[in-house]
Amino acid sequence: MSTNPIPTVTPSGDDGLLRPPMDFQTRRMRLNSARRYLVNHLVTGLAVLSTVLVIVPLVAILGYLIYKGASSLNLAFFTHIPAPVGEPGGGMANSMVGSGIILALASSMGVPVGIAAGVYLAEYGRGKMLAMAVRFTADVLNGIPSIVMGIAAYSLIVMRQMHFSAFSGGVALAIMMVPTITRTTEEMLLTVPHAIREAALGLGVPKWRTVISVSLRTASPGIITGCMLAFARVAGETAPLLFTAFGNQFWSFKLNEPIAALPLQIYVYAISPYDEWHRLAWAGALVLILMIMVSVTLVRIYAGRGILKGAS
Repeated sequence: MSTNPIPTVTPSGDDGLLRPPMDFQTRRMRLNSARRYLVNHLVTGLAVLSTVLVIVPLVAILGYLIYKGASSLNLAFFTHIPAPVGEPGGGMANSMVGSGIILALASSMGVPVGIAAGVYLAEYGRGKMLAMAVRFTADVLNGIPSIVMGIAAYSLIVMRQMHFSAFSGGVALAIMMVPTITRTTEEMLLTVPHAIREAALGLGVPKWRTVISVSLRTASPGIITGCMLAFARVAGETAPLLFTAFGNQFWSFKLNEPIAALPLQIYVYAISPYDEWHRLAWAGALVLILMIMVSVTLVRIYAGRGILKGAS
């Protein structure tokens, strides 16, 4: 005679059908599934919250600048030079042109040097003392205050030339761009799979050509992002330009003469006792941030199209 107990059944659901009781393994699987579901939604919510916290300051700053400076934007602001003290009107046309010249100089010097240094660290300098020194120097330069860069450029260039100049301002900003671009380029190149390099080398492609055509092209989105971060960092710097470019109330296009710049003009207007200049300072700050956003966006779009064309 069998002594095995008869399994019991309990009603489950609204259909009134009898089903066997849920075993321990099934309950544990359902609890794990519910826990994973909860953790997934919790982490997703934290990610969304972090994104909002990143975007909100930019939106708040941009909104406040629009509120304070949009009323001062007119045709004269973009076509006229600053008016004499006590006279209404005037603009910052020379400052916008001067900022473009200085930033173009800085980018033409800082971007190639930074990318070349990053390529050396990632492709040729692994384990070498020189590479360690370059990497350490880049990390130190990233933490040096911008005013120190201005003083260095003043000592090395301005004092030797015996005058302020747009060139010295471009050099100061280029020095600030180099460490950011260098470290970003190195990190992006290190993410390129070795199999891609080995495939090119296996076909007989020289190493230098592999670096240019394969490694740099593969890592180009990250490198471009690093260049944009460096550009955005130096675009609003004032302290280095106080010791180098110095500013100019008139039109100037020569690289060996003092030149106006938007950050300098905003600084001068902001510390002045005139309400009209305060109003123009807010407008200048709005134009400066819009110039940075537009330039970064255009570079990103152009680079993205170039990458897509190359991939196709």
